[in-house]
Amino acid sequence: MTAPLAWKRVLLKLSGEALAGDQPLGIDTTVVGRIADEIVAARALGAEIGIVIGGGNLFRGAWLQKQGTDRVTGDHMGMMATVMNALAMREALRARGIEAPVFSGLPMPTVADTFTQRDATRALAEVGVALFAGGLGSPFLTTDTTAAMRASEMRCDAILKATNVDGVYTADPKKDPTATRFDRLSFDEAIRRDLKVLDTSAFALARDNAIPIIVFSLKEPGTLIDVLQGSGRATVVAGRDD
Repeated sequence: MTAPLAWKRVLLKLSGEALAGDQPLGIDTTVVGRIADEIVAARALGAEIGIVIGGGNLFRGAWLQKQGTDRVTGDHMGMMATVMNALAMREALRARGIEAPVFSGLPMPTVADTFTQRDATRALAEVGVALFAGGLGSPFLTTDTTAAMRASEMRCDAILKATNVDGVYTADPKKDPTATRFDRLSFDEAIRRDLKVLDTSAFALARDNAIPIIVFSLKEPGTLIDVLQGSGRATVVAGRDD
């Protein structure tokens, strides 16, 4: 018997680097396909999944900043990179029978629907999967903040933050062998410790809207469903300090 879902409507936050696989840059279609398989399997269990993907595999505004280029220009280019990643994921999902719409915060009507809460909420309820790209349409905001905002607008039960490690640690476990993993953290503690798994504004927005954040690794097949069912290895960030 299949275990019930702990969270039905979720916002899945993926890094752009996750789509590159073992490549330093670009889109690895095999990796995109594997992630799409996970999403399709989760959808088959009744989950509704909004998806935000970063753009770091294609472009980072910081690259231009080092050359003295305007931050706003770099951020707009980064937003366009997230649209490219969302289109790649849309096509992988389409090949698997799910017509997932792409909603962009940065208006790009030729390739994506311009985001409105009304249209996105309807699509998520009807199709079960929607991709949110183009950030929030404004510079100086990260895709982490975009994920927290879209999760709030879509009234998601949780934000699932997929990373390369199985939760939140006191330090980078790849660099510090003494780093210890948290099973659970409050939002206030995550902010106080300045943990870098999400930025402070994303933590604060999720906290203020009472949306738990589950940090897990998507490197092994089946982990998305494990997390949706409340099992698997992950760190849960939720609640406030008393």
